[in-house]
Amino acid sequence: MRIAQVAPLYEAVPPAGYGGTERVVSYLTEELVRMGLEVTLFASGDSITAAELEPASPRAIRLAPEPLDPLVWHSLQLGKVARRVEEFDVLHFHTDFLHYPFSRQLGQRCLTTLHGRLDLPDLAPLYREFSDIPVISISNAQRAPLPWANWQATIYHGLPDDLFEPSFEPGSYLAFLGRLSPEKRPDWAIEIARRAGRDLRMAAKIDPADRAYYESTVASLLEQPHVEMVGEVGQAEKGPFLAGASALIFPVDWPEPFGLVMIEALACGTPVIAFRRGSIEEVIEDGVTGFVVDTLAQAVEAAGRIGEIDRRRCRREFTERFSARRMAAEYVALYERMIESSASGWVDERRGSYPASTPLAASDDRDRAPD
Repeated sequence: MRIAQVAPLYEAVPPAGYGGTERVVSYLTEELVRMGLEVTLFASGDSITAAELEPASPRAIRLAPEPLDPLVWHSLQLGKVARRVEEFDVLHFHTDFLHYPFSRQLGQRCLTTLHGRLDLPDLAPLYREFSDIPVISISNAQRAPLPWANWQATIYHGLPDDLFEPSFEPGSYLAFLGRLSPEKRPDWAIEIARRAGRDLRMAAKIDPADRAYYESTVASLLEQPHVEMVGEVGQAEKGPFLAGASALIFPVDWPEPFGLVMIEALACGTPVIAFRRGSIEEVIEDGVTGFVVDTLAQAVEAAGRIGEIDRRRCRREFTERFSARRMAAEYVALYERMIESSASGWVDERRGSYPASTPLAASDDRDRAPD
């Protein structure tokens, strides 16, 4: 089986520091290679992989010393894919929607995993036009804004089993890992730790788009004595950072599509305190691998009860539900179904492609967490 993995160019595969989508693409690509598949990775030129690397930009866009136009380089990437399209049985895109007109012409050989939020207004007309494009969700909750999309499956993210060394000893601080952005609510994390009387360590990056929010809302909060700003961490530092925490604070205030950091924490044996948004209840089992809360007060209470969570159970849940091996096996099963459908020549007249799995009903909107 010959597979093309087409990654975004904002970060290397895997990223040097922060990065979610490109990190998942890396885990999937390397696991597919270990399974014996022929894989070509279309990614930035500074990516590292056991697959064949087809560089689509000189380096990752975010860390390039000179400004790079994302649209230019992703268009060039699509051109590279188009020139080699006949070499592959399946083309698996992780690049949002730029390729949809192109992949529509190729039909059943193209698959797209959607990694981001889907509740943005402009996406509704886009996905009504391209309702025939086969897509994968990374949580069931992610599907809710676009129930008419051509959903093929929900496949949860996974990590290599040996990526992190777990710790089963009680941690000494609360941890925040992610972007300092409005939807990640670092201000809530700081306030939860303050009320709980706990130290908070924050491993975070600041995107240019979030600079104004950081300066107006977050910067002054970091001066509090219970807060330590660690900065952006790479893969080598992330494991010890999470394993040393008593809990990961994940106070998201948006429809979280998945939340990779939550399973990274579980892999380290670290429970998660998360707000009930988007995918949270699909990843964290309340009272088993952490606590799912609705208010700041509940989060503070959960921080005081975090010792009730069995860290060995957290690691076991990760191994059973969120391994890269499981993720890759589910994708391979889908690739095989695509290839069989393509070979049979059978067409779904309603969608113009092979049949989709039944979309889930849209879930009810949830209120913002009150104080």
